[in-house]
Amino acid sequence: GSTDRTILPASQTGARVIRSAPGRGRQLRTGGLNARGNWLLFLHADTQLEKHWPECLAEHMAASPESAAVFELSYRSDAKQARWLESRASWRMQALGLPYGDQGLFLSRQLYESLGGFNDMPLMEDVDIVRRLGRSRIRLVACKALTSAGKYERDGWRKRAYKNAFLLTRYLLGASPEKLAKEYR
Repeated sequence: GSTDRTILPASQTGARVIRSAPGRGRQLRTGGLNARGNWLLFLHADTQLEKHWPECLAEHMAASPESAAVFELSYRSDAKQARWLESRASWRMQALGLPYGDQGLFLSRQLYESLGGFNDMPLMEDVDIVRRLGRSRIRLVACKALTSAGKYERDGWRKRAYKNAFLLTRYLLGASPEKLAKEYR
């Protein structure tokens, strides 16, 4: 579903391009089904990892192969609100064991398949899979996931953060991901 002209350069560099219908859960599931490695790294398109990420993940594989790894969230913004939101994400991860997809997800194929992979959901696919993982099987690695701040800068930092928290609460109380996805956009 990409419209940013990345398919041609990716193909030209030897990457295997996989097409999928829109929807984050569906796209992540398609990626997981088509991946060939024993370890899987899921990242949102607007997220990049710090340069030392391979070393962080190598340490994780050696120390905690039975668990999943997520990264420290960092927004590509100098706004003080970005630091506020990063601290909320850190608290949410530490207190609730609930990282978001913006923090990436790294896990063994065996663990991924034992969970049934990502569910085909238009929203909350990240929350769904980490809840199935359980807090005890999620580790925070010492590497940042540098994520776009565009939606927060466009919508307002607190407004977008509170809207996301409201949608999460509704999801946890049983609201349908399809209905929530319409409100998210």
